[in-house]
Parts: sequence; C-alpha cells; structure tokens
Amino acid sequence: MQEPRAVSMEIPGPFRSGSVRDAALRIREDLGRPASVAVAFVSPDYLPHLPEFIETLRVDGHISDVMGCTSAGRIVGRHEVEKGSGCAILALCCDAGEPVDLNAHEGACHFSGPRPHASILLANPFRFAADDWLREWNAENPGVAAVGGLASGGEENDVAVFLNDRLADAVFLPLGGRTTILPLVSQGCRPIGEPMTVTRAEHNIVYALGGQPAYDVLETAFEALTDSEKSVAKGNLFAGLAGTEYLDEFKPGDFLIRTIIGADPGSGAVVIGGIPRTGQTLQYQLRDREIAKADLKRVLATGALHGVRPFATLLFSCPGRGKDFFGSPNHDASCFFDAAGGNPLAGFFCNGEIAPVAGRNAVHGYTAAAALWIEKSD
Repeated sequence: MQEPRAVSMEIPGPFRSGSVRDAALRIREDLGRPASVAVAFVSPDYLPHLPEFIETLRVDGHISDVMGCTSAGRIVGRHEVEKGSGCAILALCCDAGEPVDLNAHEGACHFSGPRPHASILLANPFRFAADDWLREWNAENPGVAAVGGLASGGEENDVAVFLNDRLADAVFLPLGGRTTILPLVSQGCRPIGEPMTVTRAEHNIVYALGGQPAYDVLETAFEALTDSEKSVAKGNLFAGLAGTEYLDEFKPGDFLIRTIIGADPGSGAVVIGGIPRTGQTLQYQLRDREIAKADLKRVLATGALHGVRPFATLLFSCPGRGKDFFGSPNHDASCFFDAAGGNPLAGFFCNGEIAPVAGRNAVHGYTAAAALWIEKSD
C-alpha cells in the first residue's frame, strides 16, 4: 500500500471558475495520484456555484469524493482568515472510508457499516441534532472518536453542508483500514472553586451542588479569584460537567464546558447550556486569553503527538478564539501546525466544535478541536 499523502490549499476571494480549476490542478500535481476524499470549507457566497465548484475539484483534481460545509472563516496552514470570501481545502490520499450523507429525518444515528477506528462529522446546526446523534453514537460505538464542526456563515439560508453534488443535513466520514485520527481538544478554561456533586437539577437548571445553592457555590468560587481574574470574569465564567466520576482529582480537560446562561441569587439557581444529571460532578470554570494559551500548550505537550508524525490536520475552532481574543492573529493554527510538524492543515471557524472529552464525543463551544490524521502501525 502506498504511503498516505495530503495537501492543503486556499482559494481567496469570491468564486471564480479559473481559480478553482487552478487549485484543482495543483492538488492533482502535488498529490501525484487520485485523492480519496477532499474536505472543503467555503464562504456562503460559494453556494450558488457549488455544483460547478464540486465538479471542477472532482474532475480536474482527480478527487473521488468532496465533502464540506459553509464557514464564517477559514484556516489553512498556519494562517486564519476570520471573515471574507474564499475556500479552504484539505485533499487526502489515504485508506479512509466513503463519506455518508446523514438525513436528520431518518433517525439520530442510522449509519451502518464496519466499525470505524474514528470519524469526521460535519453538520448543519439548523437541520441536524448533532448532540442527539453523538449521544447515540457514543452508546453504540464506545471509544470511537468523532471530530468535526457545525457549519457556520450566517443565518439558516446561508449555512449548508454538502457531499459531492447534493446538500446534506450532515456528512459522516468513517475512518477504517490503516487510516485513523488522533483527536485533540483545547477548551481554554481552568477549574475554579471546588468540584461538587449535583444534588438537585431540573433540565438545564442547577439548583443545588453538594446540598448548597448553586448560586452560592458560584459566588464563593468568584470571590476566591484574584482581582485581575475578577476583572476578566464577566462573560468568561462557565460550568464544567465531569466526563467521568472515576477520578481522584479533576483537572483541565476532564470537563465538558457549558455556558452559564443565567443565575438567580433569590432561588439559588444557575442555568447552564447543558443537561446535568443528579450525582454528576460540576465545577465552575474561568476562561481568558492567558488560560486559553496555557491550556493549548498543555494539550499539545501532553497529547498523543509524541513519536507520531501526522500526515494531515483538520482544525475546527470557535470564532471566539480569533485575534480579538488572543490579541494577535493565527494563534490556534500556528500552534497546531508547528506541533504537528508542518503537515498540511485546513479547517474553519464553527458554530460548535465536535470532539471527545473523557472518551465521550460532544459538541463544544469556545474550543479548538483537531483531527490529526495518521497511518496505523502494525
């Protein structure tokens, strides 16, 4: 079997037939053989030209399948383009499966086939219940990572997911054979206060933690912050739901991070963007620029990269992690690009990022999730 290869490519500006054809020919030349799949992230103004765009890539680029979605911004190599027209493409020659069109009206998880090593999932947030699908996927395929993102780019009519010549509610790429991915996710938060057990909750409203009002626990965690931390805490406090209870000590990366939607000192309730269960551990979290930088450094230092050289990377990042947050452009892209040895990298800014935490796949916010493509060893 030939070694896997990949190439990433950017097409800047509005759709132009000649530019797409030039990119397709460069992909074909750089790979030196037909690509099994290409993943493309396009600005919404590409949608009226999508049939021509896909056909040009497949015919002139010698690409078997093209899957992708609209994006508010694109990532190629070490560069992030946070807005504006254009396209990012990652084309791959590897032993991967065939992409599958998931129809939201046929059930949450109707994919059937050989059990994959891992998977890539792109979904339209207006048409596909990704959280429900992932819960069922986790139950039926424990330990099989799903990495991806929810399409972005504007309102419902500006957002789309596609597979070859048709629009889809979601596209799923199972990875089998000798190809798999290493999932890495940086949530950019650190725990504050103490981890406590949810003792009373209804839907997404947490009333009590360890028998205390959830608001009081939040207030205590806030008061323990330094003055400088308090100054950035507004809008940057989150709830962390433990992915597993079988830990002696909780640390960054052990929690599913959810937004705090509201809090009421009168009732003691805290409303979060997730569904906690009674008996689950919850710990409040703080997010800021320096914490996010440190967390990504930790993920790359302690992740599965040691001794492994990926041949490609897909990066799914939250728009809230751009240059306005970090103070300079290209933070996430350059970190992943360098850590993975400068392999071809492409991605986009998502409406939600998909990655596993504590072995369970979920939709995240404010994260950077990466799928590092590797060839399985014997």
